[in-house]
Amino acid sequence: MRAFALEWLTRPPFPERVSAHVARVAPQSVRWAADLGLVGSAAAARRLGRANAAELAGRACPDAGPEQLRLLADLFTWLFSFDDRCDDDGLGGDPARLAPVVGQLLGVLDRCGGPAPPGSVTVADPAAAGLHDLCARVRTHGPPRLLLRFAAQMREYLLALLWEAANRERARVPALAEYLQMRRHTAGVRPSFTLTDLAYGGLAEATCRADLDASHLDDLAVDLVCWCNDVFSYAKERRQGRDGHNLIVVLARAAGREEQAGLHDAARRFNTGLRAYLELESALLAGGDPDTLRFVTARRAWIRGSYDWSLGAGRYR
Repeated sequence: MRAFALEWLTRPPFPERVSAHVARVAPQSVRWAADLGLVGSAAAARRLGRANAAELAGRACPDAGPEQLRLLADLFTWLFSFDDRCDDDGLGGDPARLAPVVGQLLGVLDRCGGPAPPGSVTVADPAAAGLHDLCARVRTHGPPRLLLRFAAQMREYLLALLWEAANRERARVPALAEYLQMRRHTAGVRPSFTLTDLAYGGLAEATCRADLDASHLDDLAVDLVCWCNDVFSYAKERRQGRDGHNLIVVLARAAGREEQAGLHDAARRFNTGLRAYLELESALLAGGDPDTLRFVTARRAWIRGSYDWSLGAGRYR
């Protein structure tokens, strides 16, 4: 996939940047996962290590301080470990088994990082403990609006996993429009953007919410990160016999074509989306507003950073 991406995907025309704090944050995030019990075996630990969550955080959010970068890296670590849990033991293909897990995690999100209600039963599930820790840290370091936004987006992510599980149970490939909508939630990119905004003082979040064009740009950035991920992860998913939750498979099915044609269609969709992003970005920056520039700079780093991380990501090999 690396050779295909270099030939067919347009490299985002933004500077490649990596935080100087990655080397410091990486072992801390690994220890965090181990202490919580998020990795249940040596193989799972190796797989999580190959994901290199700290590098992705350092590329996506290069101007964050070490504490904020660590928070983003730990979110990636949580998302990667939960994704592996869904894949490895069939949890992500069985809605009846996934539903109570999601229910427990939704309960954690309802607390928004606060203490458990009196008399409630504490369940020592590593995923629940990790999610509570993330929420508690957002609660400590960010304004309430960002905590509420993060919790709402994590709810959307969890409910989207149930949508995927129901599709897998019936061997169903979603329609293109449905997939494009739901993909914005299944990847966990939106809550990751929120923690990026937290790292930059919330100004990007305020800009996005105050301007419809900026909100559209945010959607385009989410799409580009997700579609890039689909292209890079496709080969591994097909080797593992995974389902139809990939843009390449969905495009091929929608057009009645072979999946190789879907691969080229996905690359063209990414390239077209990138051009649309650049055009809208140029229009937004013409106003000369410094907060808009900060917002755009944050999303640029995400688009370029996810592309560069994917080129060398051991997670997709």
